[in-house]
Amino acid sequence: MSETTDKEKKPPLNGRRALPSNNSNEEENEVPEMEAFGLIPRGFNPKDYLRVVDIHMFKEPHEINKQQHHTDKYYNPKLIVRRGQAFQIQVDFNRPYSPETDQFWLEYLIGRYPQQNKGTYIPILVRDVLKPGEWGAKITHKENNSVRLSIMSSATCIIGKFRLYVAVLTPFGILRTHRNAATDTYILFNPWCQQDAVYLDDEKEREEYVLNDVGIVFHGNINDIKLRSWSYGQFEENILDACLFLMDKAELELSGRGNPIKICRVASAVINSRDDNGVIAGSWDNTYTNGVPPSAWTGSVDILLEYYSSKQPVRYGQCWVFAGVFNTFLRCLGIPARLITNYSSAHDNNANLQLDFFLDDEGKVDTTTTKDSVWNYHCWNEAWMTRPDLPVGFGGWQVVDGTPQETSDGMYRCGPASVQAIKHGHVCFQFDAPFVYAEVNSDIVYLRRAKNGTQVIENIDTTHVGQLIVTKEVGRDGMMEITEEYKFQEGSEEERLALETAVMYGVKKQTIQDTSYQPQTDVDMEFQVQKAVLGSDFKVTITFRNKSRNIYTATAYLSGNIVFYTGVTKNEFKKHSFNAKLEPYSSSAFDVVIKSSEYLSDLLDQASFHFFVTARINETGKILATQKATVLEIPALRIKTQGAMVAGKEMSVTVEFTNPLKQTLENVVLRLEGPGVLRTMKKEFRQIPMNSTLIWEVKCIPNRPGLRKLIASLNCDALRHVYGELNVQIQKP
Repeated sequence: MSETTDKEKKPPLNGRRALPSNNSNEEENEVPEMEAFGLIPRGFNPKDYLRVVDIHMFKEPHEINKQQHHTDKYYNPKLIVRRGQAFQIQVDFNRPYSPETDQFWLEYLIGRYPQQNKGTYIPILVRDVLKPGEWGAKITHKENNSVRLSIMSSATCIIGKFRLYVAVLTPFGILRTHRNAATDTYILFNPWCQQDAVYLDDEKEREEYVLNDVGIVFHGNINDIKLRSWSYGQFEENILDACLFLMDKAELELSGRGNPIKICRVASAVINSRDDNGVIAGSWDNTYTNGVPPSAWTGSVDILLEYYSSKQPVRYGQCWVFAGVFNTFLRCLGIPARLITNYSSAHDNNANLQLDFFLDDEGKVDTTTTKDSVWNYHCWNEAWMTRPDLPVGFGGWQVVDGTPQETSDGMYRCGPASVQAIKHGHVCFQFDAPFVYAEVNSDIVYLRRAKNGTQVIENIDTTHVGQLIVTKEVGRDGMMEITEEYKFQEGSEEERLALETAVMYGVKKQTIQDTSYQPQTDVDMEFQVQKAVLGSDFKVTITFRNKSRNIYTATAYLSGNIVFYTGVTKNEFKKHSFNAKLEPYSSSAFDVVIKSSEYLSDLLDQASFHFFVTARINETGKILATQKATVLEIPALRIKTQGAMVAGKEMSVTVEFTNPLKQTLENVVLRLEGPGVLRTMKKEFRQIPMNSTLIWEVKCIPNRPGLRKLIASLNCDALRHVYGELNVQIQKP
């Protein structure tokens, strides 16, 4: 009898997997406390070996871990840390730990079927050094029977609640600590960690978009803007567990939960109840029977806790409720997020980038045939992340929308769609960019059906949709307009060019005989960016090749943007429009000079630029569009050594650097380190005048022979990511 019940408990396997899918953080597996290597000899007593007596997690809000990881606000007794950053624990043994004879390691597990290659089973051996952004542990302190450990988690680690075991090796098997919920560790996204996909470089923005637990919703309409506060409550009791439950509910494979793109995509579906019994049931018909009217909610906490306990959709929500709860979810997990309002928001049913309003004979809108609509306002969210799945330049703010409007890949969800891609009309990049582009940019086309059945265009309104896009100010309660993040100036040349680019990428071919899009095949456009060293002027050359016998004129626009090395745009530093005359059968080149004064003040760490060039051939109305990223050359540090390089003997290292900028560098910090050669050393220089060279000499005594590396870096406000390195061969004495 016991055998059959045991069999029934096993989940059904399908033919494609060796293991069932591992998509619940809640479920656990049994972990053996004694894992024998074979037969255990008589007289084996586990108590004879190193044994764990207690584990201290330093998990109180005032203790080191929650303070350093910005998780002290969470109302949760367990340890909460952010990935890619070290945290501390202490293990007490039954006797002093002796590294020569004792061996122990840590194991972090998540879900029911932990596997090392999926990142759901993580064994961590104790090592001498921690590598940034990779799993590891090292002993920082030993006293009596206790060992203090510093543990580094991977910067791409799964987000969720992990179980911790300490394993000790004995000659006959592995002894593990028993299951102890008090040592469970939550690992969240880390916007403070440069290697994390959600890294945000501005502390004030991190405080607003990750740590602020209240916000403002702008509503009303374009002529009468109203605002209200919303409590996100991402740190309240049980909210973190409720947010993790949402990913279980969405059946997101645990191995995908380190990826903010995947998390946003599934969350945008599970926030609404359509097709998956998600969190909030929407209602727009003014009848809210057996539920709370959307306008009555003041925050997200009640909604999330009710859903977490009942597992049934909470009634009712409209766009700002979906957006408010979504914002709580994102901030709670550590993804920077903000709530956006778009006034006069288009709802384009067939994503043809225009709203088709059909008029009847009297000129009124025919409600039976008109399927598109314009909302007074619509709220969605932006989440901040890199987009390694897209070309460089499209990271940064991404639109995600939990309000059910249209299906995407068969479910009611929307995003993440790059705001930068939407602005420039590059709507070919996933996910759902054409839909969002239409929400802020659509032209309203008024059509009338003539007697013979053809459609006659009566009027086109190009300015109504997406007149104002706003969010809450950073650190204050005012309104910040971000319309220009999404679109160029209404009626400007660039705006039309972006629209025509979007049409080129986004229009669905309705039928074969329909006027499907014909690109301009007889003119080519490309551009080259001159290689340049940081601090100098350089030029961008745009070349048109007219392969036809016609004379054409082109209206062209160049946009230069400063981007993070991850491809996230910071801001536009160069706008340049020009007209070009293209003679038959010839090439024409146009230079745009980029002055150092235009980019230096905004330059980011990695000195990366991203250029868009868009042109319209005026005679045909056809669009040519292209974009590329480019990086300035950053001058390197030079490292030299003098004297014999022998372990145990003094040697000398010099670091040199010449200031390439047309300005004095101030408060420059140099660092030099070389594992096995010298401990990290720091030196500050108050000023380095332009064109002058600094020389820093250091004496050191290398202690380990072999091939070693010296690494130096220079940092100041005006210049970052200046590095130098040198391999050195240290001889045996």
